[in-house]
Amino acid sequence: MNQRRYGSRRRGHLPTRPTWRCRGCGIAWPCSAAKLRLLGEYREDRAGLLDHLAALRDEAAGHLTGLGQPVPPALLDRRFVAWARPTG
Repeated sequence: MNQRRYGSRRRGHLPTRPTWRCRGCGIAWPCSAAKLRLLGEYREDRAGLLDHLAALRDEAAGHLTGLGQPVPPALLDRRFVAWARPTG
């Protein structure tokens, strides 16, 4: 088995604080794998998912600002919350 793939699965697609990069794949969190996992975990509680994501968005805003990398609120909302809102 490819060591990189194995290591990525072991670490999971979780946020690394305070940078908010994915521990598994290194891209901005939540990555696609994290989004799929969260949708599965909260499949019966979309409101709970949105509350959870909003809290993480606010935490990330504080961390990123503290690192001197403030992100506009609209971009953080799109990154953390907007993708999980029901459509239609």
